[in-house]
Amino acid sequence: MRRKFTAAEILMALGVVAAAGTLASWFVGQFPGHAESPVSREVFVNIPPALKAVFYVGVAGFLFLAFYLFSLRARNWQRGGPDRRTGMWKERLAAMGVGLRMQTLMRDRWAGLMHSMVYYGFLVLFLGTVTLEIDHLLPAGFKFLQGNVYRGYSFVLDGAALVFLGGLVWAGARRYLQKPWRLRSKTRPEDLWILVTLALIGVTGIATEAARIAVEGRPSYEVWSFVGYPLSMLVPLSSAGVVHQVIWVLHVVSFAAFLVMLPTTKLRHMVTSPANMFLAPRERPPGAMREMPNLMEAEDIESVGASLVGEFTWKQLLDTDACTVCGRCTSVCPANATGKALDPREIVLKLGEVAARTADPAVTTPVTVDQAITVSAENVFERITPEELWACTSCRACDEICPVDIEILDKILDMRRYLTLMEADFPSELGKAYLSMENSSNPYGMGQADRAGWTAKLDFEVPILGRGTDSAEYLYWVGCAGSFDDRNQKVTVATARLLREAGVDYAILGPAELCTGDPARRSGNEFVFQMLALQNIETLGELGVKKVITQCPHCFNTLKNEYPQFGGDYEVIHHSQLLAELVEMGLLRPKEGEARKVTYHDSCYLGRHNDVYMAPRGVVASIGGIEVVEMGRSGTRSFCCGAGGSQMWMEEHVGKKVNVDRAEEAVATGAVEVAVACPFCYVMLDDGVKEIGSGDSVAVRDVSMILADSVFGREGG
Repeated sequence: MRRKFTAAEILMALGVVAAAGTLASWFVGQFPGHAESPVSREVFVNIPPALKAVFYVGVAGFLFLAFYLFSLRARNWQRGGPDRRTGMWKERLAAMGVGLRMQTLMRDRWAGLMHSMVYYGFLVLFLGTVTLEIDHLLPAGFKFLQGNVYRGYSFVLDGAALVFLGGLVWAGARRYLQKPWRLRSKTRPEDLWILVTLALIGVTGIATEAARIAVEGRPSYEVWSFVGYPLSMLVPLSSAGVVHQVIWVLHVVSFAAFLVMLPTTKLRHMVTSPANMFLAPRERPPGAMREMPNLMEAEDIESVGASLVGEFTWKQLLDTDACTVCGRCTSVCPANATGKALDPREIVLKLGEVAARTADPAVTTPVTVDQAITVSAENVFERITPEELWACTSCRACDEICPVDIEILDKILDMRRYLTLMEADFPSELGKAYLSMENSSNPYGMGQADRAGWTAKLDFEVPILGRGTDSAEYLYWVGCAGSFDDRNQKVTVATARLLREAGVDYAILGPAELCTGDPARRSGNEFVFQMLALQNIETLGELGVKKVITQCPHCFNTLKNEYPQFGGDYEVIHHSQLLAELVEMGLLRPKEGEARKVTYHDSCYLGRHNDVYMAPRGVVASIGGIEVVEMGRSGTRSFCCGAGGSQMWMEEHVGKKVNVDRAEEAVATGAVEVAVACPFCYVMLDDGVKEIGSGDSVAVRDVSMILADSVFGREGG
């Protein structure tokens, strides 16, 4: 069997190649090149041969050192478990291209522009230096930096230098003068050294160019170096040679310092972030948790979830080195915004700290809250507390906004798996939900015989698969909330009536429908999830179900994205999507209604987890008289209702309630109605609106209820 090379070995080999290539350049450069052209640029003007030798040997050594230090980091990633990140190469290259083009950073326009100035300025200057070296080594007849090509080259590089230095000044002003919280909270001495080193590279580069022009007697064609030429006037011609040598040495030293800082500080993200974006999951849907073996059959599983460094995947460890410490994840976290213990950035950094401090050999640690805290073992719970993990609503806002595709939620949910199944360390309220799901097959603890009780509110019969009905085009998956919660039964009734009105061939499972297991899985109880999921998959298989309608985004996400992990493949559609299609086809005809403002709240599991944003809005907007107004945080930036990640079954004991925060934002729009498309969002926002005293003036209702009122008339809905 052919041996596979590790990432550390590949990096070491690249280091050897880079060092050897640099030394080879020195060797080739000893041979005479071309006759001096009247318009050309040389790398080593007035540089003694001994200094050139030191340059080549030194740069070769520092290049090898940089690759060696990166190889140590790669060896640290390899401590993690397996994680397949191959295939879909076109999509991966496109994703990496998105990062290199700064598209993700531009979500914060000004920060993205500043970063782009530094990044692109540096990149152009680096490529310009490489181009100059290549031209220097080419035989006389092949040199290309001459004439107009050289003039354009000089103009572009001087422009890039101004952009680069301007970006650095802006970066320094943001961090040390403006001091936004997400930067101020993580500013450390290394940030200053990084800025100073990069600035030194840029300043000495321009100064070296100016001194070189002075050494050459300021020829007229150098006016195209529109920065270097004017500066050359400041260099006395009598001492230009000495000035040039001194500044050139400083430039080389600053570049050597950069090579050392690259793998040992957060500057490493220049390399690791594009790689991380390339390796982001493409086959696994965003809404799906990491797959696990069948716990009902497995016999040799010693641990579930992650607590030790080696129990995370190699990709999760790479994530910690790709982090730019920008804090965008924390800035959008609903738990953090309402005073809870969770800080998504700290989850990444603390995992990275434990991995770095327990590495052999050790590698530099990322920026953390308190560098004085010691880590004595590979257990991440020496740095991460259960309180942090249980505060997460699994809204995925952190993953969505991360400019380098770090998978933060995966780490949190994997650690929850460990806490729940290996330590039985979970909030007491979850224990009741687990018991209800095990004994009653739903988290409400209601009898399964009552699952179809809502049908008594209809004036027609709803077919039940396996009970007098053998088949239907669609299975209407009602869900636990739609079956047992009083408020959400209204949603179920409205949806059932609309489906019948449109002539949709559907049936339900009734008592045979069990909880999909989402509350169990999102809170770490993989065992209960699989127990319920496997039973549901067996039932759906026996009944030949192919198409499923859901009204709960959590059921939608689990059936669509996670049941395929266990062989359950279905065509799943959310009720808002189907209703939007039925309205567009003319099978449902909304009537003109009273003029009013309605705001729509994006469900996290419908939006960020499954990219469904427009269908629910389309349903509401199809009703004449309604003006849809958006909240400040909507779409991909929507703020969670506070129920996800099994928070629906827990109590908030710390800080402001998430649902109250969101309810205040909804009411502030001036809307008289808040439209939702999720049973949990319905409950949380309805409670939130009432808690802030707006229950009499602002109604919260599902999109199906609003549409049913328009189609059938308010009295019928």
